[in-house]
Amino acid sequence: MPRIDVEDLIALVRNYNPKTNEARLRLAYDYGERMHEGQTRQSGDPYFTHPVAVAAILTEMHLDDATIITALLHDTIEDTKSTYGEIAALFGEEVAELVDGVTKLTNLQLSSSETKQAENFRKLFMAMSKDLRVILVKLADRLHNMRTIKYQRPEKQAQKARETMDIYAPLAGRMGMQWMREELEDLAFRVLNPEGRNSIIRRFITLQRETGDVVHQITLDIRTELEKAGIEADVFGRAKKPYAIWRKMQEKNQGFSRLSDIYGFRIITDSEADCYRVLGAMHRRWRSVPGRFKDYISQPKSNGYRSIHTTVSGRDGKRVEIQIRTRQMHEVAEAGVAAHWSYRDGVRAENPFAVDPAKWLAALTERFGNAEDHDEFLENVKLEMYSDQVFCFTPKGDVVKLPKGATPLDYAYAIHTRIGDSCVGAKVDNIRVPLWTRLKNGQSIEIITAEGQRPQATWIDIVVTGRAKAAIRKSLREEDRERFIKLGRELARVAFEHIGKKSTDKALKTAAKTLGLDGPKEVLARLGSAELRAQEVVKALYPELAAVTGDEVDASRAVVGLSADQSFSRAQCCQPVPGERIVGITYRGRGVMVHAIDCPALAELEEEPERWIDLHWHSGKHSAAHTVTMNVTIRNDAGVLGRICTLIGEQKANISDLHFADRKPDFYRLLIDVDLRDVEHLHTVMTAMEAESDVAAIERYTDPDRKP
Repeated sequence: MPRIDVEDLIALVRNYNPKTNEARLRLAYDYGERMHEGQTRQSGDPYFTHPVAVAAILTEMHLDDATIITALLHDTIEDTKSTYGEIAALFGEEVAELVDGVTKLTNLQLSSSETKQAENFRKLFMAMSKDLRVILVKLADRLHNMRTIKYQRPEKQAQKARETMDIYAPLAGRMGMQWMREELEDLAFRVLNPEGRNSIIRRFITLQRETGDVVHQITLDIRTELEKAGIEADVFGRAKKPYAIWRKMQEKNQGFSRLSDIYGFRIITDSEADCYRVLGAMHRRWRSVPGRFKDYISQPKSNGYRSIHTTVSGRDGKRVEIQIRTRQMHEVAEAGVAAHWSYRDGVRAENPFAVDPAKWLAALTERFGNAEDHDEFLENVKLEMYSDQVFCFTPKGDVVKLPKGATPLDYAYAIHTRIGDSCVGAKVDNIRVPLWTRLKNGQSIEIITAEGQRPQATWIDIVVTGRAKAAIRKSLREEDRERFIKLGRELARVAFEHIGKKSTDKALKTAAKTLGLDGPKEVLARLGSAELRAQEVVKALYPELAAVTGDEVDASRAVVGLSADQSFSRAQCCQPVPGERIVGITYRGRGVMVHAIDCPALAELEEEPERWIDLHWHSGKHSAAHTVTMNVTIRNDAGVLGRICTLIGEQKANISDLHFADRKPDFYRLLIDVDLRDVEHLHTVMTAMEAESDVAAIERYTDPDRKP
């Protein structure tokens, strides 16, 4: 790797700091080169190429001479005959202390056991609190090491990558240096999951082949809108980093093709007022996505970050993330807390948004300083830095670690299975909340229990932790076995009658043997708990009859589990279809309303278990009488709507209503009511439409406020 020579490095510094002390930089360069003489890196390059590369990274952040000199000398005390006293004599106490601070950080083993890690984290923050430039040099050091990690042994690569992902990348993000966080994460991702990263890159290449240069197209669209509004601004667009996309895929449990907001755009304006004018122009042109708007200008982050974030349905309805900020805000967004030391034209950059590092650290250490032991300190640090986990507090102040998206029920089971099983409600920061509420960092949780309360079947779909799911399933099997057996008997009776047979004990005993289950009651219990489908039981005994399609199920008898005097109707908020898990809710004077098990409207009925009825769809063939509303975004072009309607008809589905929800110059958004047989029919229709090039987006439309 070619080394940056002293003149090139000085030129890099002079670009932003013409008044730099060139003689001092030259002395540091020569001293470092002399100290590391004869040493080589794993790549075979002279060792001094590394400190010079670290210094060059710091010039990109426009840092002061002391920090650049520290970068050049940061390994001298550790790896050469140089001493603290010698560096202090040549370059002054300030540089000597910085080099010593970096040396101490290098010696910390940050990836050992939890307790040791906590102790080292405390030391790391103490080193930072003396002078934050120590951590800036260390982060640049780690960045260059990760860029050249391929020369290390595989086990060393994995250890450094995990340490980078766990500690240095979140720390860079916490300090506001988002570009560094993203690059560190992606370099670590390359080591820890190369196949996952490559698969995302391959998908990108395919996507670009199919759609062309989307970034360029959307950038032009944005610039056109800004010109119309008479706003001067720069527009930058890019595809998000592979690791950011991978993390989003994991969080949303979606494949690449289902992700939409994989492109990000930045609009840099001249003034704060222009930021809000830009926001208005974007929202006038494109529909904003609910829940994806953040105003960090009026409410800045503690590290000085200011920006407006919004996500819109852009070209062809694809989601696009837009950040809007002024030039000064952008400088702080790029440099984070390091903006305090940056230079412009030979003087300290006077940026009104730059945060005083001493105040930032004081606020940080004040929160961490109250921790009495290492473990508590580590939990507090992680609470601040890790975004894929949630750290909540018990009423006594103990920390409970949960995955992102966890609910009070997950928390209850994390405390004790008994607490989870008997949970009837929860308070978050002393306010009563529904059990499906998603928990956030730092919240205090109190679980309300009641004797006699048992887990409900719907809880399985509320919790996200494996521990909670396993405990709920076990409890449901034990406590509700008789109820499941009763429901299973009804399901078996209907399924067998459908093929002209009877579900006798002997038939069920034979089915159990064929299915490898422990007797007829086990078959019925699994039928009732939806772990086994009635069709599978029938098929185990009469494969030739199970394959024969009989008459269609009468739509008025499509649901199993109701008493003779009960009528039912489908809830319009979620529009469940045969094949989906359902639950019945009794309404006085309106019979039973059938909801999908994950319908948000059920949250309001959590505390009325007496109104809930276990229901299942009939296992036979259903008629196409179940209306589902689809939210479809199509290209605005001649003949497109006709082709879409024809496509739905080709899937043997009838359109019963169609409504234009949004009309834009380049796309239309429609709400289409389609009559379907079951969930497989729904999937067939949606897949066929998704494959159509004129369809930009399609999803099932749900509305909690929609009444039957």
